[in-house]
Amino acid sequence: MPLSSAAVLELVLSSLDDDKAEDVVQIDLKGKSAMADTMVVASGRSTRQVAAMAQKLMDRLKETFRLTARVEGKDTGDWVLIDTGDVVVHIFRPEVREFYQLEKMWQDIGRSGA
Repeated sequence: MPLSSAAVLELVLSSLDDDKAEDVVQIDLKGKSAMADTMVVASGRSTRQVAAMAQKLMDRLKETFRLTARVEGKDTGDWVLIDTGDVVVHIFRPEVREFYQLEKMWQDIGRSGA
């Protein structure tokens, strides 16, 4: 699989779906932020599920693209940030996601459901 922003996004969405992520939202940042092309926000039901989804996603990125993403927060499992470069993934526990309201911060930039 060639390494493109679209291919990474497809793998991210597929991985989250396979691991039963909830409320997956993708926000298009192309031409609007130098940070990344796409931000994906998802929820897991527990710290254990959030950490497991993050680990599986990192494993799949490495296996498929030989891509080692930067990750923060996996040890606590409340909010895990996975930065692939083109795609930034935030996986939250629902209460933490509600508290930070990341989507609202970015909603003017362009939001679409996954």
